[in-house]
Amino acid sequence: MTETSFFDKERERLAQEVSSVFEDLLASSNLLNRKLEEVVGMRKEFRTIADLWSSFQQLMRDTVPTNTDDSAGLPGTGGHVLQ
Repeated sequence: MTETSFFDKERERLAQEVSSVFEDLLASSNLLNRKLEEVVGMRKEFRTIADLWSSFQQLMRDTVPTNTDDSAGLPGTGGHVLQ
């Protein structure tokens, strides 16, 4: 029978502890990676929405009103001028 020494037992225990810590670190790194990928994906989605609103703003800015009669206005809208 071979009896393991204290050094061998302690080395095995520490090796298992290090292995366990590395497994936890790997799991945490994977979780962080997934969260970062989600953030990047959301950023792309917001970029698309921002581009859409920018296009809408450009369209509204470039649109020329057909009625340029300054004397006309609707009461309650701030465009009605009292004479």
